[in-house]
Amino acid sequence: MGFRHQALISFFVVLLVTTKADLFQNETYNANINNGCNLFQGQWVYNPNASNPLYDSSSCPFLDSYECLKHGRQDKEYLKYSWKPASCNLLGFDGADFLTRWRGKNIMFVGDSITLDQWTSLVCMLHTSVPNVKTSYVKQFPISYVKFEDYGVTINLYISHYLVDIVKEPIGRVLKLDSITQQGDVWKRMDMLIFNTWHWYTFTPPVQEWDFVQYGSTVTKDIDRLVAFYRALTTWARWVDQNIDPSKTKVVFQGISPDHYVGREWGSKSNCEGEQKPISGSKYPTGRPKASKIVDNVLRTLNKPVYLLDVTTLSQLRIDAHPSIYTEAHTFADCTHWCLPGLPDTWNKLLYAALV
Repeated sequence: MGFRHQALISFFVVLLVTTKADLFQNETYNANINNGCNLFQGQWVYNPNASNPLYDSSSCPFLDSYECLKHGRQDKEYLKYSWKPASCNLLGFDGADFLTRWRGKNIMFVGDSITLDQWTSLVCMLHTSVPNVKTSYVKQFPISYVKFEDYGVTINLYISHYLVDIVKEPIGRVLKLDSITQQGDVWKRMDMLIFNTWHWYTFTPPVQEWDFVQYGSTVTKDIDRLVAFYRALTTWARWVDQNIDPSKTKVVFQGISPDHYVGREWGSKSNCEGEQKPISGSKYPTGRPKASKIVDNVLRTLNKPVYLLDVTTLSQLRIDAHPSIYTEAHTFADCTHWCLPGLPDTWNKLLYAALV
């Protein structure tokens, strides 16, 4: 049944194409993104004279993960590539303007360690833009936050690996693919939500955080991971439709963040280790991952506006931008996460462009 379901998902996927006018239906937002330009179609352009990164560990007190330069990466070429959309220009990031637009508001990133990557990037970019603004920083589980006191803007991080519930029951930890309960109560209080998931759906024992999976009244020991992702994301979409008031809360879904462990996808015999340049051009050799097609399909079913921050293809091209062996542990090549400073800064530039 799982394979048949997966085949149906793949067959009926249609690419989500929409404009910001459809997604941010609020008069305070500009109705167009650069005259309708698709910000996510383009290529990486090398600038040998690129200035220093937007922030570093000495200037950002919130940066304590994925610091590639700190952990021994010698080449800095990966910091000299800029994303160039095919038919328009990407706005420069203005942290003071971002904070002014969201004065007095609560923004929350919800997801896994990929979300941590993007959240850390944004709070560092904002802090560097307004270095003299007083901040409050609380780091805990599942919610951490940085508050920019002079603006009353709080950038929250909520760790939720699957978006749906995991419940401890007599049989063990049960992943409930059709349930979002207590964490949803927290999300509803936000003015903007940026969601991400998929990474943890690929994990198997002993890393995975559940022992059984439940959908409706059916409980199983395992499930096809793409089917699980589809069902969970459908539950999340239903939660958005039932709980979000678009006049009060903006919702963003970050597209699938790819990994680079299979070098044959781009003609290498290894993984991301040692890569120093992006893939040239605008397309990844093996196309978009199956999970991104599920995202497209589910977002099409929503009645409430959700903006797809479609970073998948542009991130697939960045085989050079992972921490690789330049981590605190130095025990394996991390081809999942992204160096900071680095690629997530571009994700946040794209987020900013979608909001102005």
